Amino acid sequence: MKASHLFLCLFFVSCWLNLMPTAGNRIFHFGLCRISMSVTEIRSGFTAIKANIQARDPIRTLSILSYPHSLHKVKSSDRCCITHQLFNFYVDKVFKHCKTEDSYVNRKISSIANSFLSVKRKLRQCHEQNKCMCGQESTEKFKQILANYEGLNVTSAAIKSLGELDILLDWMEKSH
Repeated sequence: MKASHLFLCLFFVSCWLNLMPTAGNRIFHFGLCRISMSVTEIRSGFTAIKANIQARDPIRTLSILSYPHSLHKVKSSDRCCITHQLFNFYVDKVFKHCKTEDSYVNRKISSIANSFLSVKRKLRQCHEQNKCMCGQESTEKFKQILANYEGLNVTSAAIKSLGELDILLDWMEKSH
């Protein structure tokens, strides 16, 4: 009898630990989707290269993510969808075109890209489980972001998008 109580106790502790985010991670709620991620780790990597990346951006008058209010006033029901689209966008378009001659910067970009890839997989699972529905608002906002990106040459657009990563991180934390 004592063994079964010990087993149940260990089982519940194990379940509880699986629900807790790992060190440095926070749980983000994007609609019905819950994602554990370390924005602090991503922000730290970005902060280390931000000045270098932004110095490479020749076009200071245009923004990819801020064009008027691209991420502002997104309904909570659309947050998962636009976040999913943005993580796909960064993994599929931005990071693969952000190569520099500086190996330190490239390592930081690679580290950020790996973090994004991990979150992208989690968001894809939510999308596949129909927890991440796309409404008209999120679709329109993402189309605007994509149009801003595609209005520039690939390398300039990728560098600009990476240089604006803090806009995305700030938005995610405020939406948290």
